[in-house]
Amino acid sequence: MTAGNPDIARAAGPGLGWVLGLTSTAYFMVVLDSVVVITALPRMQRDLHVGLASLQWTLTAYNIAFAAGIITAAAAGDRFGRRRVFNFGLVVFTVASAVCALAPNVNALIAARTLQGLGGAIVLPLSLTILTSAFPAERRGMIVGIYGGLAGLAVAMGPIIGGAVTQGIDWHWIFWINVPIGAAALPLAMRLLPESRGATGRLDPGGVTLLTGGVVAIVWALVRANQAGWASAEIIGCLAGGVVLLAAFAAWEQQVSEPMIPLRLFRSRAFAIGNAATFLMSGAIFAAGFLVTQEFQFAPSLCRC
Repeated sequence: MTAGNPDIARAAGPGLGWVLGLTSTAYFMVVLDSVVVITALPRMQRDLHVGLASLQWTLTAYNIAFAAGIITAAAAGDRFGRRRVFNFGLVVFTVASAVCALAPNVNALIAARTLQGLGGAIVLPLSLTILTSAFPAERRGMIVGIYGGLAGLAVAMGPIIGGAVTQGIDWHWIFWINVPIGAAALPLAMRLLPESRGATGRLDPGGVTLLTGGVVAIVWALVRANQAGWASAEIIGCLAGGVVLLAAFAAWEQQVSEPMIPLRLFRSRAFAIGNAATFLMSGAIFAAGFLVTQEFQFAPSLCRC
C-alpha cells in the first residue's frame, strides 16, 4: 500500500529517475575530472612553460581541497539542506572549470583547481546522500550499485577521454566539457531533486578547523617530501603537526554533542575495513595513473635523446 508508506510512494513516482540521473551525472563528472587531467599534463607543461613539479600541483591542489572539504560539506548539507548545498557545490565546480580553461598561467590554474576541488568535495558526498534518501531501503542496493559503477567507468574512461581531447582538440577542453553539463544540470537539480536534512544543530567550527588543518598538513608533507627531503624540518614538522591535529580532532569529536564524524561508527568492522580499503584503492589508482602516464609520454623522448 503506497498510500500508507511514504518511501514506497516516492519510489513509484516518475521523479526518481531524474534523481538517479542528476546525482549520477554529477558524481561521474567529479570523478572523471580528477582523472582526466593526468593524461593532459605533458601538453599543459609545454604550453604553460613550467616544470613537472609545478604542474603536479594542479593535481595536488585539487586533492587537498577535496580531502579537506568533503566531511565539512556533508555536515553542512545535513544542517542547511542537502539539495541547497549540493547545488551550491555544482555552481562552484562549474564556474571553477571555466576558470581552469581560461587560466593564463600555472598559478591561476592551480588556484582554479583548488576551487574546483572544493566544488567536488561538496557535490560528491551530497549526491550519494540525496540519492539514498530518495529511494526506499529495499531498492538502495541496486541504485547505489548503478551509482558506484559510474565511478569505475569514469576512472577507466578518464585517460582515454583526456588523451583524445588533448590530442584531437586542446587541453583546455578537458575543463570546458564540464561547463555545459553543469549549466544544464543546475536548473534541473533545483527543480527536481528532493530537499532533505540530517542533524539540525550548528556546524562545529572547532572540528572543521582541526580536521582541515590536519589533512592539509599531512598531504602537503607527502607532496613536498621529495623536493624538501624527508628528513627536513618542513616535512617532519608538517607530518607531526598533521598527526597532532587529527588526534586532537578525534578527542574533540568524543566530547561534542553533535560530532561531524560519530567515532562509534568505526567500531563496526565492516565500516572500518571498507573505509580503509577505499583509501588504499584510491591511492593506488591515482598514483598509478599519474606515474604510468608520465612514463608513456616522457620516457620515449628521453630514450631518443
